[in-house]
Amino acid sequence: MTDLSPVRRALLSVSDKTGLIELGQALAARGVELLSTGGTAKALRDAGLTVRDVAEVTAFPEMMDGRVKTLHPMVHGGLLALRDNAEHVAAMEQHGIAGIDLLVVNLYPFEATVAKGAAYDDCIENIDIGGPAMIRAASKNHAFVNVVVDVADYDALLAEMAANDGQTSYAFRQRLAQTAYARTAAYDAAVSNWMAGQLALEAPRRRAFAGELKQTLRYGENSHQQAAFYTDGSNRPGVGTARQLQGKELSYNNINDTDAAFELVAEFAPENGPACAIIKHANPCGVALGATLSEAYQKAFDCDRTSAFGGIVALNQPLDAETAGKIVEIFTEVVIAPGASDEAIAIFAAKKNLRLLLTDGLPDPRQPIVAMKQVAGGMLVQDKDVGHVDLADLKVVTRKAPSDAQMADLLFAWKVGKHVKSNAIVYVKDGATVGVGAGQMSRLDSANVAAAKAGRMATELGLRESPAKGCAVASDAFFPFPDGLLEAAAAGGACVIQPGGSMRDDEVIKAADEAGLAMVFTGMRHFRH
Repeated sequence: MTDLSPVRRALLSVSDKTGLIELGQALAARGVELLSTGGTAKALRDAGLTVRDVAEVTAFPEMMDGRVKTLHPMVHGGLLALRDNAEHVAAMEQHGIAGIDLLVVNLYPFEATVAKGAAYDDCIENIDIGGPAMIRAASKNHAFVNVVVDVADYDALLAEMAANDGQTSYAFRQRLAQTAYARTAAYDAAVSNWMAGQLALEAPRRRAFAGELKQTLRYGENSHQQAAFYTDGSNRPGVGTARQLQGKELSYNNINDTDAAFELVAEFAPENGPACAIIKHANPCGVALGATLSEAYQKAFDCDRTSAFGGIVALNQPLDAETAGKIVEIFTEVVIAPGASDEAIAIFAAKKNLRLLLTDGLPDPRQPIVAMKQVAGGMLVQDKDVGHVDLADLKVVTRKAPSDAQMADLLFAWKVGKHVKSNAIVYVKDGATVGVGAGQMSRLDSANVAAAKAGRMATELGLRESPAKGCAVASDAFFPFPDGLLEAAAAGGACVIQPGGSMRDDEVIKAADEAGLAMVFTGMRHFRH
C-alpha cells in the first residue's frame, strides 16, 4: 500500500444535492469517471456532465421502488477490493469489476422525516439500506477508497486532490472513514431509538446515542479540560438550535447554564405574561413574572444582585429595548430569548462581549426527552423531568388553607424549585423569588441559605424587613423532619408546597399547624442532581 492513491472513478448517490454539481464538474475536469443512480444521475446530466448509470455497470435494473440498486458485487467489489492484493486484482479482472476510488453518499433523510412527524410507514421507507452498506464497505477499504458523507467535506476533498495531482493521502482517507463510520452509527442510533419509542420500550436491551459536532470549545468546565459541543439533531428550541447574533464564542459553562436558564423560563407560557430567569452555575439566582418584560427582569435581578453579575438571562418573550437597556447596566454573559426587536439588538451591539442568542420559540416543558449522565463504566438514562402539577392536584393538609394569591405563588415556587439543584428550598413573594437555597446536604441548610439570600436582598434594596416575610416556600422533596419547615417559617414563610410522603408527615403537618402555616402536598418530587 502506498500513501497516495489516485481518484479515477467515483460513485455519487446523494439525497442532499447541495454542492453536487460543483463537485461533479470539478471531478470531471480531472478526468474522473462518474457513476451515479436515480435523481443524482439526472441532476448531473442536466448540468451537462457525462454520467454512467450504476444499472449499466451491474447489468441489473433498479427495482422495488429503488430499494435494490447498489447491492451488487459490481459495486461492492469495486469498493472492497484491495488494489495491492494479487488475488483481489485477479478476481476483479475475471469478473470485469472496475475499482471505485471515491464514494460520495449522503443518506435518506430519516431524521428529518421523523422530526416533521411523518407516519410510521413513511419513516420506514426513509431508512437507507444501500447507502450505509456502501459507506461501510468504502470506509473499511480506506487504504484505497475515499468516502465522503458530508457536504461540508466536498471542498476538503477537492483541495486534497489539487495538492496531490489528483490523489489523496492515507491520513486524509482515514479521517474521511472515521467521519463516515460516525455517520452510519448516528443514523442507526436514530433509527433504533425511534423504533424503541414506537414500541414504547422503556429500557431497550441495547441503546445507542449520537451527536454532530457543532463547535469545538476552548476548554471544558476548567482550562485543563478539553471539550466540544455536539447537537442531537432534534429541533427543540434552545441553546443547541439558537442563532447567536453577537458576542464571543460560547464556552462550555455558558452552554450548560444557558440551557438551564431557557428550560426554566419555558415553564412560564408567554401568553400568561412576561417571565425572566437569571442563572449562575446552573442554579437560578432570580426568577420573576412581571407586567412587562422589563419589570420581570428587574424583579429577578433584585432577588440576588450579587450573583446576577456575570449570569445568564433567559426571557420567555422577545427582548425589547427597555429590558435590553436594563440588562446592559451590569456585566451579563448570555441573553437568550425567542426573539428581539431591532432597537434591543442595537443596544446590545455596544456590548461586544455579551452573547445574544435567539430561538424560534420556547421548548415544550412537557415534551418527553431522554436524559443521560455518564458514570464510571456506563451511562444512566432516564426520562427528562417533565412532571408538573396544577391547582387541582394540590392537597391542603393543614387546618389553614392558602389564599388564592398564595396558591399562585406556591405554584410559581414549585416550577422554580424543579430547576434548582437538590436539596432545594425556594422563597417566593408576589410572583418573584426572594431567596433560593440550592445544592445543600440537608434541607435545613438550604432553608438557611435561602433566608440569608433574602436578608441580603433586603439590605441591597434598603427594605425595612426581609422580603421573605409572608412568602411562599417550595421544597423539591419532602421535609423528613419539622426542622427545615420551621426554619423556613422563622425566615417569614407563610405557606408551603412540598411533595409529602415522609414517614413523619404527621409531625411536619402538626408543626405547620402550630406555626400557623398553610401547607399543600403535590405527591410529586423534583430531585435535581
